[in-house]
Amino acid sequence: MSSVKLMNLDLGTKTGFAVGGANHMVSGTWNLKPGRFDGGGMRFVKFRQRLDEVYAAYGFTHVFFEEVRRHAGTDAAHVYGGLMATLTAWCEEKKLPYQGVPVGTIKKGFTGNGNASKDLMIAECVRRGFQPADDNEADAIGLHDWALKEMGLAPPKEPASAVKAAA
Repeated sequence: MSSVKLMNLDLGTKTGFAVGGANHMVSGTWNLKPGRFDGGGMRFVKFRQRLDEVYAAYGFTHVFFEEVRRHAGTDAAHVYGGLMATLTAWCEEKKLPYQGVPVGTIKKGFTGNGNASKDLMIAECVRRGFQPADDNEADAIGLHDWALKEMGLAPPKEPASAVKAAA
C-alpha cells in the first residue's frame, strides 16, 4: 500500500490541500478568487488547473474532501457546491475514487474534539511539526491524517520539507 497517494481538500475560495502518502506530504492553499476582470466561473477553471498540476506532479490515487453541510451564507454555499461539482466530475473523468468526510469527523480524528475551533486545528498541526499558513491548510492536513488512518496507513511522523504551493 506504499504506492497510495492521497489528495485531501478543504474546499473554498481559499482551498486548503494536502497531498502525499504515509511517508511524505506537501500542503498549502490555493487562492481561487476570480480577478477583477474574470467571470464568476473563473474560480472553477483555476481549481481544475490546480488539480491537473498536482495530479501531474504527484499522481495521487484517492481524493478526500471536507464535506460541509451548513454554510454561513448563500454565496459560500454556491462556491462550495461549484467546487464540489468540479472536483467530483474531475475525479470521475480520471477514474479516481473520492469521498466526502464530515467536518466533525475530521476534527475529532485530528484533535479529539469534534467541535474543534480553527485555532485548535492550527495548534494541533503545529504540535505535530507542521506550519500551516491558515485554517484551510490545517483542515487539509487534519483530513490527510484521518484518511491515512481510515485506509490503515500511518500518518507521516514528520512533515515534509517546507515545500508550499500557494496561489
